[in-house]
Amino acid sequence: MDKKLLSLLGSEDYIPSSVPELLSQLGMKPNQQQVLQSLLKSLEKQGKIVRTKGNRYIVAKEADLVPGVIQITRGGRGFVQPDEAGMTEISISDNNTSTAMHGDRVLVRLDVQPGQKDRSGSVVKILERKRTQFVGTLQRSKQFLHVTPDDPRLPGAIYVSEPRDVGRKPNIGDKVVVEITQWESKQTAPEGEIIEVLGPPDEEGVDMLSVLRHYNLPLHFPKNVLHEATTIAKSRPDNQPSAQECAGRVDCRSHNVITIDPDDAKDFDDAICLQKQGDQWLLWVHIADVSHYVVPGSALDIEARKRGNSTYLVDRVIPMLPEALSNELCSLKPNVDRLTKCVEFVLSKDGHVVSSKFYPSVIRSKRRFTYKEAFAAIMVPPNNETEQMLHDAHAMAQKVRHLRFKNGSLDLDFPENKIRLDEHGKVLRIERIENDVSHQLIEEYMLLANEAVAGRLMGLNRPSVYRVHESPKEKRLNDYREDVLSHRVPCGNLTHRPEVQKLLSRLGTLPIGPALKIGFLRSMMRARYAVEPLGHYGLAKTKYTHFTSPIRRYADLVVHRSLFDKVEMQVGIAKQIADHISTTEKNSSDAERDSKEVKLYAYLKAQLVSKKPQPYSALVTDVRNFGFFVDVPDLGLSGGVPLSSIQDDFYVFDPVTRQVTGRHTRKVISIGDTLVVQIYKVDSIKKQVDFMPVPQRGKPVRSEDPDRQDRRGPPSRDPKRPAAPPRKPGHGHKRASQQPKKRR
Repeated sequence: MDKKLLSLLGSEDYIPSSVPELLSQLGMKPNQQQVLQSLLKSLEKQGKIVRTKGNRYIVAKEADLVPGVIQITRGGRGFVQPDEAGMTEISISDNNTSTAMHGDRVLVRLDVQPGQKDRSGSVVKILERKRTQFVGTLQRSKQFLHVTPDDPRLPGAIYVSEPRDVGRKPNIGDKVVVEITQWESKQTAPEGEIIEVLGPPDEEGVDMLSVLRHYNLPLHFPKNVLHEATTIAKSRPDNQPSAQECAGRVDCRSHNVITIDPDDAKDFDDAICLQKQGDQWLLWVHIADVSHYVVPGSALDIEARKRGNSTYLVDRVIPMLPEALSNELCSLKPNVDRLTKCVEFVLSKDGHVVSSKFYPSVIRSKRRFTYKEAFAAIMVPPNNETEQMLHDAHAMAQKVRHLRFKNGSLDLDFPENKIRLDEHGKVLRIERIENDVSHQLIEEYMLLANEAVAGRLMGLNRPSVYRVHESPKEKRLNDYREDVLSHRVPCGNLTHRPEVQKLLSRLGTLPIGPALKIGFLRSMMRARYAVEPLGHYGLAKTKYTHFTSPIRRYADLVVHRSLFDKVEMQVGIAKQIADHISTTEKNSSDAERDSKEVKLYAYLKAQLVSKKPQPYSALVTDVRNFGFFVDVPDLGLSGGVPLSSIQDDFYVFDPVTRQVTGRHTRKVISIGDTLVVQIYKVDSIKKQVDFMPVPQRGKPVRSEDPDRQDRRGPPSRDPKRPAAPPRKPGHGHKRASQQPKKRR
């Protein structure tokens, strides 16, 4: 019926009609008016049709109205991704976002102008709120109570009444959960009510509880899900699959299979084995067979789909599956039988894929390596057969890696930080995680498997979910190119991949290189899931999906079923899943980042309070008239350095050279410079940090109060700059300790 209605409204001779008129035109009976009204209401909520003055209906597209999901930046601008596949993104200025909040489904009126390349518009209606509950800090003005949201993309204040029936009584300054009940226009503040009091922000555990509530992350599994997982585990008393389950599978238990994972990982998704065969090599990539235990429609499956993926916060894991499966029966632990889905490759001696095949298998891992152990073993001569295989696997992985970059893959790797906490949840130390050869060994083989599976699915023409990373917009690349040239760095046409590779290689040799490389990451699209195999720009692969981590990603579980199950998935269901897990992945990524930041902010505030700030090496990434921006690799943070914080001289900004120069010392600070800084100010609410150069010995140190605003001029942080370098579109195979290392 909805197709018939949309066809009528979209016909050339259609005249905007009322409900009674539509009833007649559709040939419906008078007693079916309620059915028609319900259908019209549904289509209106979806943004497909619009009710005009006089209660007449038209197709939204005919009035230049487009439904989609809006993303709001910290600076207030919006970007709407239309519901209709293939439509380009719509830019929304901060004045035209109406009362839309990050993630809402909205209806946008296009601003149609002759010769306009980039599409822009304004929000005219909120179709569906993504969420109405938010975490913030309770504060009091002269007349009103209000909550300042933790998320800087939200309104500055939500007015609330005195809370009732919320358990503990809140105090001013407490973290609370507020539900927005009314927000009529952008010219007025939203109103809400407090529904939960979390406690003082410096109370142990409140910081992470705030993150959990803000991102709506579950602390527990439903009882029926736990019961199902426990039943599966208990039916296998020795925590191994039965002989009947192993029957009919390719038996690889005699193979020299190993796993390589972070030192604190427990969910081992993948294992490998490599053997020489004449002039060629056999490579087995084994992936945990989660689909054997988690069947479609089961309580486990429904909950896994809802979660979309595991979330790796700084102090805990929110798993996609209960531990009885994720850390036990599905995890490829050493010296126990495990069911896997295998991709078997024949590789040439120089790393080319000669052939591949796919089958269910059973393995018995011989050894579990940590990345550190694998790296140490690769650096010295092998002592046994297993270590010899590790050396061979390393040598072959480097050949595969060389071919990948030769074929156009982009080197977008950055070192990552792992925060270690003490028993009270405070930062103990920060470790640097390098993308060394032990990480590359596993990465290359997982990329091969993901690519091979995508090619197989495309050949079979089976509906599934693909991992896609679309090419950057030409305008963004051109804008970035102009920025690079302004720093006197040679740069060709970045719409040509060889020029991008050449630039990235050049940046690796320059002091300003890391700063400009971050700029390139910001110019790219975000990787996502889709039913169309659109390829992966960063990896330069036309066929790509996610197959290698089904314990912690629902996408991979779906792909396993698509490849091996006899019943095909419907395209419509696959699209729903792809859209949903793209959203849950983004939510988890943001939660992981915020969990790190809240710990780092507390760590840096403590340095200010103790008046013992630590020195950090910093890279200057941008220079403005009010100061300059720095990236601090040892913290994994970006921040501003206000000129007012520099004590050795008065500095003057030159907009032509984009430098600041000391009036008396003639000291010059420009992009690409490195200097030693210490913390100067922390604003947890705005999620901003400022640094200052470490004073010369003998000069006084002036650091600002942790929560005081800088009253001496404009904010020292560009609100449009993210708090840390953006995540690269990694393939998402492994974790750097507790968080996913890449999301390709």
